[in-house]
Amino acid sequence: MKFFDEAKIFVRSGDGGNGCLSFRREKFKPRGGPDGGNGGKGGDILITASAQCQTLQDYHFRQHFKAPKGAHGQGNDRNGRKGPDIRLIVPLGTLVREAETGQILADLITEGQTFAVAQGGRGGKGNKHFATATHRTPRFAQKGEPGTEVWLFLELKVLAHIGLVGLPNAGKSTLLSRLSAAKPKISDYPFTTLTPNLGILENNHGQRLTIADIPGIIAGASQGAGLGLKFLKHIERTQVLVFLLDGSLKGEEPYLSYQTLVKEMEAYDPALLAKPRLVVVNKMDLPSSKDNFKRVQNNLKKLRLDAIFISAKTGEGIPLLINYLFMAIETRDHEESKRID
Repeated sequence: MKFFDEAKIFVRSGDGGNGCLSFRREKFKPRGGPDGGNGGKGGDILITASAQCQTLQDYHFRQHFKAPKGAHGQGNDRNGRKGPDIRLIVPLGTLVREAETGQILADLITEGQTFAVAQGGRGGKGNKHFATATHRTPRFAQKGEPGTEVWLFLELKVLAHIGLVGLPNAGKSTLLSRLSAAKPKISDYPFTTLTPNLGILENNHGQRLTIADIPGIIAGASQGAGLGLKFLKHIERTQVLVFLLDGSLKGEEPYLSYQTLVKEMEAYDPALLAKPRLVVVNKMDLPSSKDNFKRVQNNLKKLRLDAIFISAKTGEGIPLLINYLFMAIETRDHEESKRID
């Protein structure tokens, strides 16, 4: 199933209604004063972020959105109604850009956050508005202003506390299912994960973390190889990165896997490596992983990196990993608050 994390759409707000040219005509006032009401404002185009929306799929099947016009003013001082707004719902983490220039108009990251991307045209003034002491019978009214239109580019960057990265078949999907209630597709062949998966990890104190599992990264991913390039952007917003290594690989392969991941992330965006990171070695239930234990541990220590050794399949080491994840986020939040202060 294709994951829709980009879309190009056209939006147009509603035109304002025209003001009314009218004079009061009553039984005993055949020449009453002006009573033309104002036109209503055109409808706005609003974009709202919601956790209930997961992808931009809807905007591939419908790309054009036009808000209704405001109603025209009427006689007897009756103003026209405002045109109804059009509200577009997008996932949390959606960037709204002007398609032609690429300028970021809004970054919608919180529940209910709303951006008015196209304001409806103002309604025109009725002739009553133009009456003065010296000009009591204005015989003109103002037309409503036209709405605005623009092509937009929507780009989703998944919001998560933890970014789970690794080479294909490292066991990311198995680990995500072990840590959370998510049920990603799991098989023993590369590229089982074809879309970003999100899971919620909850500890005994009711605290929650969101974990993002992206498709496996391979050498050359930063230049478009495999599936990595399209989905590396989904770890840009994560607070902590977990490098998941396959401990069952022969010889130096687990250590070389880590180097490959670092190289590709640095090539894509060096800022990714400024994030706190945690190395996790998986598949410790296999005999080959036990044989590799000392070698992998020593190689990582050369880089001054500690690792947690787990088996996502059997649950070995998972409680320790959960504690580390919550500690890492808590430490990161504390340092961020100190920096702001």
